[in-house]
Amino acid sequence: MLLRAPAIIFSATDASSPWKQQQHNGFKKGISSDKSGVGLVATYMKTKRGAKHSVHTVRAAGAEVKTTSALTGVVFEPFSEVQNELVLVSQSFSQSLARQKFSDSCEGALNEQINVEYNVSYIYHALFAYFDRDNVALPGFAKYFRDASDEERGHAEMFMKYQNVRGGKVKLQSILMPTIMEFDNSQKGEALYAMELALSLEKLTNQKLLNLHTVAQEANDGQMTDFIEGNFLTDQVQAIKKVSEYASQLRRIGQGHGVWHFDQMLLNGGDVAPAPGAGAPGAGAPAAA
Repeated sequence: MLLRAPAIIFSATDASSPWKQQQHNGFKKGISSDKSGVGLVATYMKTKRGAKHSVHTVRAAGAEVKTTSALTGVVFEPFSEVQNELVLVSQSFSQSLARQKFSDSCEGALNEQINVEYNVSYIYHALFAYFDRDNVALPGFAKYFRDASDEERGHAEMFMKYQNVRGGKVKLQSILMPTIMEFDNSQKGEALYAMELALSLEKLTNQKLLNLHTVAQEANDGQMTDFIEGNFLTDQVQAIKKVSEYASQLRRIGQGHGVWHFDQMLLNGGDVAPAPGAGAPGAGAPAAA
């Protein structure tokens, strides 16, 4: 909100007297004809019937605000302190008006993180396409990696919105084509291999987030560090823990029938699928005589 200094302050013994109107008109003329720098300077003193009026000088857009009145206890002078920002705002036609204390290093690091999120999302999308094949037919893994791809793309959009909030410019970079499109592995199996790849990607993303946080700290940008900590760091370590558990479970079950049960668990949102032929609890118990 733009604050403006009052043009002049004066006192009068008779607000309705004719000379008051003349005084007001004379003051207007003084403002329009007396300019200093980017602001206006108004000075007024008049007497009537022995009543002496104070002299006030106000520079509306300068760094100086003077008065003959004695002021005590003033610790904040907004009209004076706002002038530097006002000059910057008045000169910002092609730049963001919202930008404040936002360094170029932070802006560049945010654009790099956007690219990281999009690249990870791209690889997860490739994993989704692989497990959705008819000769692979693991719909639970396909759903899991599709959701992971959407989540990473959502993170990229969060960083894009934050870049705009701080007055930066989003600059999208190239997304690399995945070098691997076949995720089968004769030793580990496709399920375990894909989950270990996902774990590596989550750890890489976490490291990139920590690097971004370091850039914000070095720039003394407390707002940006708070944004990263509050929206990403905790969720990222929790994601690493979850994927690590999935990889450990897949190591235990091997490449046999257990992979199908694990796939059904992913398909059902983490709930273990019932064994074939199993009904509700107690359904197989013999009826009482």
